[in-house]
Amino acid sequence: MSRFTDKIAVVTGAAQGIGAATAHRLAEEGAAIAVVDLSADRAQATVDAITARGGKARAYGCDVSDYGAVEATFEQIVADFGTLHILVNNAGITRDNLFFKMPKSDWDTVLAVNLTSAYNCSQVAQRYLTRQRYGKIVSLSSRSALGNRGQANYAAAKAGIQGLTATLAIELGPFNINVNAVAPGYIATPMTAATAERVGSDAEEHQRLAAERTPLRRVGQPEEVASVVAFLASEDASYVSGQTLYINGGAR
Repeated sequence: MSRFTDKIAVVTGAAQGIGAATAHRLAEEGAAIAVVDLSADRAQATVDAITARGGKARAYGCDVSDYGAVEATFEQIVADFGTLHILVNNAGITRDNLFFKMPKSDWDTVLAVNLTSAYNCSQVAQRYLTRQRYGKIVSLSSRSALGNRGQANYAAAKAGIQGLTATLAIELGPFNINVNAVAPGYIATPMTAATAERVGSDAEEHQRLAAERTPLRRVGQPEEVASVVAFLASEDASYVSGQTLYINGGAR
């Protein structure tokens, strides 16, 4: 498929996990990718893998929780590629703890990286998208938005993504910009492996237990989220906006 020929996509948090899988999927379908992570060195492995398969990509280092850094990075991306068409707000971290033990610094950091970064990137990106009257924004929420023990900060941030998505769809829709979100359940990524370690388990056992609670009886893979992000970023979803699609194997 070549749904993204001549399209420029910015993917944040694209050094690993769902971000890397999304960058690969969009590149495979013809997009040129701005691979953004905390440092260009972290992003370079994704770029190398894309270019090795004949795709086009460049690495950018950016703290997406810093508005000024986002402005400067997007200016450089547009200088390098000419414009942008697709923004995937994927950057995220966890700092899990029970609420009564959660340090204020962990609340602030998780909200900044998971939610404020989406505000930063979306607001800067819309300057370019509204001018050309075309764009797609897809942000990463989570099943944790519905509540998850030990994740008050992460759950609040991911619920915020859903409210931000619905509102941006209303405000940016008149400029032919679609804004949607995906909310993965348990996906086998370095982040969920770190969660397993935090609770004293190994990744394999943690995944087995999660699979038992999932109707499809398995955990998800990053590529399965990437395929839905690609759909929402494509013209196949041209009349879909303001939605959050859960990708969780049927779990409730």
